[in-house]
Amino acid sequence: MKTNLQKGFTLIELIVVIVILGILAATALPKFVDLGGDARKAVMQGVEASMRSANNMLYGKAAAAGVLASASASVSATSTINVTVKYGYASDATELAKVLDLSPSSDFTQNAGDIQHAKATTPASCQVAYTAPNAAGGTPTYATTFGGC
Repeated sequence: MKTNLQKGFTLIELIVVIVILGILAATALPKFVDLGGDARKAVMQGVEASMRSANNMLYGKAAAAGVLASASASVSATSTINVTVKYGYASDATELAKVLDLSPSSDFTQNAGDIQHAKATTPASCQVAYTAPNAAGGTPTYATTFGGC
């Protein structure tokens, strides 16, 4: 009498093992991949773009008010917000932040020279530094740092 011994696995068994491995991989992957740093970097790029746009609007308001040549003047950005400008642009990052909608505000720290992401690994290395122009006709500078996001 011959006995038929099973050698190997059936197709169903192989499929079940592959499905289980896929579920385990999908569950474990987020624990090994840190997407928070990439998200904070993208947020800070958005903050820089917002700073540029808001500053351009302030420049237009300063031009309309005739204070482009002034080293220190006040411009009415809205009916309730006044911003100190230097040669038409915000005098520092704190003044510029008055017209930005940084939300939620607890995620950001505003200093005179920069806006930092407060929840970054190293907030001082996840920031947009702002420098107002030093002369009439000059342009502001923005330096974004992502090392500690």
